[in-house]
Amino acid sequence: MFKFHELTLILLHLTSFPENYGLGDAQRSWKGYPFDSLNELTENDYIRGSKQSKSVYLAEKGIEQA
Repeated sequence: MFKFHELTLILLHLTSFPENYGLGDAQRSWKGYPFDSLNELTENDYIRGSKQSKSVYLAEKGIEQA
């Protein structure tokens, strides 16, 4: 992973907030970061979310990596 993508993941984690969406707690973060970095993190299963959403969920793997 490029250093830029690693930094984006760390920033997503540091600015995340807990959310309970009915199936358990999750860490959610606003995705105001470059799309190429968000796409890379999604492809590597560090974050999850739809392209229409303004926020993403951090996957367990992403939280551990951050």
